[in-house]
Amino acid sequence: MAAVRAVCTLAALTLVSLLLIPAQWVAVKLGWSIQRKIPLLWHKTASRLIGLRVHQTGKMAGERPLLVAANHCSWLDIVALGSTQPLSFIAKSEVAGWPVFGMFAKLQRTVFVNRQRRTDTGRVAQEVAARMAQGDAMVLFAEGTSSNGNEVLPFRSALIGAVHQAMNVGEKDVAYVQPLSVAYVRLHGMPLGRSWRSHVAWYGDMELAGHLWAIIKEGGLDVELTWGAPIQIEKASDRKRLTRELEEQVRGMTIAALQGNAPIENVQSQT
Repeated sequence: MAAVRAVCTLAALTLVSLLLIPAQWVAVKLGWSIQRKIPLLWHKTASRLIGLRVHQTGKMAGERPLLVAANHCSWLDIVALGSTQPLSFIAKSEVAGWPVFGMFAKLQRTVFVNRQRRTDTGRVAQEVAARMAQGDAMVLFAEGTSSNGNEVLPFRSALIGAVHQAMNVGEKDVAYVQPLSVAYVRLHGMPLGRSWRSHVAWYGDMELAGHLWAIIKEGGLDVELTWGAPIQIEKASDRKRLTRELEEQVRGMTIAALQGNAPIENVQSQT
């Protein structure tokens, strides 16, 4: 029965994608503002079909320019975050070459970075800064890779410096960085323990197709998104100190969510 459900889910996702991809392609080519809304619709539909329930504590800041610094566990993070509001992501260059997912990422106006080439960091920072100055909220998975879902890895500071460049591009005196925690907490309503969290986390040398099939076949996942308070950045702010502060906040929020101690104020659920 689970396999039948998964096949039906994949069929429905394929149909939705065939309807929305051409519309998004045209919107991006012509610069229509709806290009920010179509991916939101796709992610909302995908999360419902997959059985991913998204719960939010707090909300994304309204201030701009804004960079969101988050931890990273799984390809599901994109679906969870993308279903909440229009967002753009910063991803490793390998994603651009993935079947299907690479095309989706390009159509969502993802900024790709080659982490093997240090010279690419400057180019990406400038592109991210320009997008932020235009009002786009950019999501950076600041660990630089995905974790096993039970911990938060050290944050990298290189691309967090894009907020400083955004101030130069947009001629503003301040910009904002907001910490965000992503934690997978329940499976079919039951607490998701350390051993089962690898069912959700996608990291290391895991095969994407097999992991995708297992997630869709099982369904019934709950993810907690915890938004920290946005941090106002000035041109003289220290990038490395900011990175440490963001890492500490995200780690604390993630531990609280995994232990079931996340704050209950302003909790929003999407089912």
